[in-house]
Amino acid sequence: MSAVFVVTAYGGPEGQQLIQREAPAPRSGEIAISVRAAGVNPADAKRREGAFGTSGRLPLAMGLEASGVVTAVGEGTEGFAVGDAVLGAPARGLGAFAEHTVLDASQSVAKPAEVSFPDAATLPVAGTTAYDLIHQLAPAAGQTVLVLGAGGGVGQMALQVAAAHGLTVIGVASQSKRTLVEATGATFVPSGPGVAERVREAAQSGVDLLADLVGGEPLRELAPTMTSPAGIVSAADAETALALGGAGRERSAGALEAITALVRDGLVDPHVEQTHPLVWAAEALAAVEAGHSRGKSVIIP
Repeated sequence: MSAVFVVTAYGGPEGQQLIQREAPAPRSGEIAISVRAAGVNPADAKRREGAFGTSGRLPLAMGLEASGVVTAVGEGTEGFAVGDAVLGAPARGLGAFAEHTVLDASQSVAKPAEVSFPDAATLPVAGTTAYDLIHQLAPAAGQTVLVLGAGGGVGQMALQVAAAHGLTVIGVASQSKRTLVEATGATFVPSGPGVAERVREAAQSGVDLLADLVGGEPLRELAPTMTSPAGIVSAADAETALALGGAGRERSAGALEAITALVRDGLVDPHVEQTHPLVWAAEALAAVEAGHSRGKSVIIP
């Protein structure tokens, strides 16, 4: 038997618990792994609450990104072998908050030796989001990128991805996140009333790309700082971005390989702030839900 953290009823944290299941076996196009780390994301709580629908069979395994060691390879699946270190997204809703799970081989890559298992576990969801936000509009070197929500785990990676590609980077976050934002080399702008004027002072020629991780009123307030509204890309509020003339985040092929390479080469640090054992999965999720994280949080089974 193998431990897994699941949702037993859609809604609040009272509907989640650690249970035992048979270690899942891979099908064609899948790889089974012994989980070494699993990234914790705000989307995990939204999934539990039913924001993505409530038709899934319960109990529903939680966790959307993992790293580990391959224990079995599905029939006909190529490119992976038992013993390989990998990172990727769980297949068939099997979840990452587990001792053992199965990954979708098409959404998995080899883990470089230079990348730790905790860092690797932040890349399939958070890392690819950061990469896609910066690259969706293919900004040219020297252009100005504004990251709204720069103090969280995805935001910090987005700042570093932008810097790695020669972009001028501005990060908007709460005052308590100033040191984290500036540590990436970005110009820090505090959020809150008057933020648009502060951004104009920092980017006197305007903002070419606004990578949004907040949405709502903060996004609407900053839209006028853009050289063109088409430069707005949001991973948090596609509806508002579209209404302003921008777009929602689009998932790109090759993003996982690309962000993994940037971490391998030391150009991006996922900044894993906290690690939690699997038995503390509820506490790990609660900390991310509270929204006060200064980096990424991972579960170590």
